[in-house]
Amino acid sequence: MTFFHFGNCVALAYGPYFLTYKYSTLPEYGAFWKCAQVGGIYIFTQLCKMLILATFFPTSEGSSESVNLFHEIIKATIDIGDLLGLSLVIAKTVGGSQSVGSGHIKILTAGLGWAAADLFLTRALPLWVGARGLQFDWKYILMSLDANVSLISHLSVATLIWLWLRNDLAAQLRPLIAILLTFSIYRHLIPVLLNMFMSTKPEGFSLFALTSIPTLCVAFISLTSFYSLLCSCSE
Repeated sequence: MTFFHFGNCVALAYGPYFLTYKYSTLPEYGAFWKCAQVGGIYIFTQLCKMLILATFFPTSEGSSESVNLFHEIIKATIDIGDLLGLSLVIAKTVGGSQSVGSGHIKILTAGLGWAAADLFLTRALPLWVGARGLQFDWKYILMSLDANVSLISHLSVATLIWLWLRNDLAAQLRPLIAILLTFSIYRHLIPVLLNMFMSTKPEGFSLFALTSIPTLCVAFISLTSFYSLLCSCSE
């Protein structure tokens, strides 16, 4: 029973990543090592973020909600490093940002490589240790589902950065993209704010739905903007 539970969690978490790579055009371009290179940049970025947090924002011994919220805001703000790392990846590692025809290749390579590295570093060990336990727990199913939402989030952020780097982007779209990128940084504060301001703290699938729906909305907007740009350039 525990083996099947572990297998289900792994398939649910890793399956969409494998299918995204296999059934996209990435294998035709031999982009596997490019994705691995993006994953290496992700690891370096996370090490830099950890070093900055440990050096300039040490953990306080206070346990009040205001102190915890402040530290969560600081931790979320440091995620700007992810935007800088993805910008470097899209602009340099996987090519420039001016070619519309190959834009989806750059977005898929950067977003999938970044998301796969995040999945491996943040969820592989908890799934291996926890999902193989003797007792079934829904939190590992939710963790696997959250991995899918994380993939969508990273792909949408890569799309927004690719759009931002384009010189022919309409000026009226830049404020919208800036707002969406800002939300992508601070979306991890949603559970903290819900726990602070809601009398009944959401848990399980309700918390997962409340945190995932805004991310999916951002992904829909970024995808719509991407295809509208493609249509305008093809005319």
